[in-house]
Amino acid sequence: MHRTSGILLHPTSLPGPFGIGDLGPSARRFVDFLASAGQGLWQMLPLGPTGYRESPYQCTSSFAANPLLISPERLLEAGWLRESDLEPPPFSADRVDFGAVEPWKTALLARAMAGFEAHADDADRAHYAHYCETHRFWLDDYALYHALKTHHDLRPWTDWEPELAQRDPGALAEWSERYRSEIDLQRFIQYLFYRQWFDLRAYAGSRGVRLIGDMPIFVAHDSSEVWTHPEWFDLDEHGHPRVIAGVPPDYFSDTGQRWGNPLYRWSALADDGYSFWVERLRRVLEMVDLVRIDHFRGFAAYWEIPASEATAINGHWVPGPGMDLFRALRAALGEDLPLIAEDLGVITEDVEALRDALELPGMAVLQFGFEDLADGFGRSAFLPHNHRERLAVYTGTHDNNTLLGWWEGRDEAMRRHALTYLNSDGREVNWDFIRAALASVASLAVFPMQDVLGLGAEACMNRPGTAEGNWLWRYREEMLDEGAASRLRELTRLHGRLPYAHG
Repeated sequence: MHRTSGILLHPTSLPGPFGIGDLGPSARRFVDFLASAGQGLWQMLPLGPTGYRESPYQCTSSFAANPLLISPERLLEAGWLRESDLEPPPFSADRVDFGAVEPWKTALLARAMAGFEAHADDADRAHYAHYCETHRFWLDDYALYHALKTHHDLRPWTDWEPELAQRDPGALAEWSERYRSEIDLQRFIQYLFYRQWFDLRAYAGSRGVRLIGDMPIFVAHDSSEVWTHPEWFDLDEHGHPRVIAGVPPDYFSDTGQRWGNPLYRWSALADDGYSFWVERLRRVLEMVDLVRIDHFRGFAAYWEIPASEATAINGHWVPGPGMDLFRALRAALGEDLPLIAEDLGVITEDVEALRDALELPGMAVLQFGFEDLADGFGRSAFLPHNHRERLAVYTGTHDNNTLLGWWEGRDEAMRRHALTYLNSDGREVNWDFIRAALASVASLAVFPMQDVLGLGAEACMNRPGTAEGNWLWRYREEMLDEGAASRLRELTRLHGRLPYAHG
């Protein structure tokens, strides 16, 4: 693995006039910033259509993409929208207002489909038909699911009529005909994302930037896959989860984290060679160069919580599929799976054994290194002097406070220790942490964009255990100044992390 570094930024956080970051010009400008700053990686959060609380970790499909990321400007360039279509309401430039953006963008995409039908050439039509055919294995189910969910005022599939919730073939055929236009629109929307995404990926590649995706281990209960294949999940006769996913009490919460995702029936998945996982990972690897698998420890053992419990405290560990799953993935997708194992939290020897047997890099978060003081200062595996080469080191993740926000909340003793360790005067502690990550022997070093910009807690992306105010942060275009790019590039050069294209 080439020694390199990069920035963690979800596309929703990009600037622009349309209320949410998208795959348009600002995405290319961010790629340009990465290239000028000597960064070889752009890491993102999951790209699926968000469901509960707009969390990218609770998507309504494991295969579909978020339509809110489609660029209106790119649709104008394609000739499928008019200039007058790109007159948005006065959206906030600093935060995503999902409630306002969704209806505006949905109406815009419907107009784009009308424009496509009126103006697309033969090559575009053939490309679209080929996309629908090659993605039919998930696209048709998702399009029908979305149409039914819209008709039912976004209620979960378990609240639909029994014949729809239980997928009676006659009822599905009837509703498929009734909502044909809405189903066609959903297919087209996914095609638009696909087309824009691969244009952006090609551009990033031309600038020496590789993309890191993110794949949650679990899927949302209210999703196309659980509705389509309830036999893969531990559900009761009404389709509700009997047990759910989460983690025991940890750094983020004294009562643990009750995620609510249904748990897999791993034996059922194994019976057909883990085809769901094979196709899921294949889909992500078509889109990105590396994949961070969230909650990797769940493959060794996962925390099972009775669905009736209000918190995650009264759960227990259950063995996961382990190497059996990865043998199937390797057989289908190749021996050298380009994965990063998110191995944070309660990590035991079996988790480390699985990670190391697969020769996957794990993760180290520098913020945790200065808080893990059970054995005294300097013992934490997250501190740079204890790093190994097969590792991805982060100043923080989307679940952490920003570096400066976190620093403000530390006690004086911990600050003094950290400043001594970092040989810092404390004036620009975010850059001191970035330098420490770059200097690590870890092959990969990644920093949230908020840490590069030196932003405080107001720019936090997610606060685990809280339901409101997450996933909203955006930066402004003027924040990308040349000074930050040149400073980051010089530090990256000094520590031997420039992409090959930079020499």
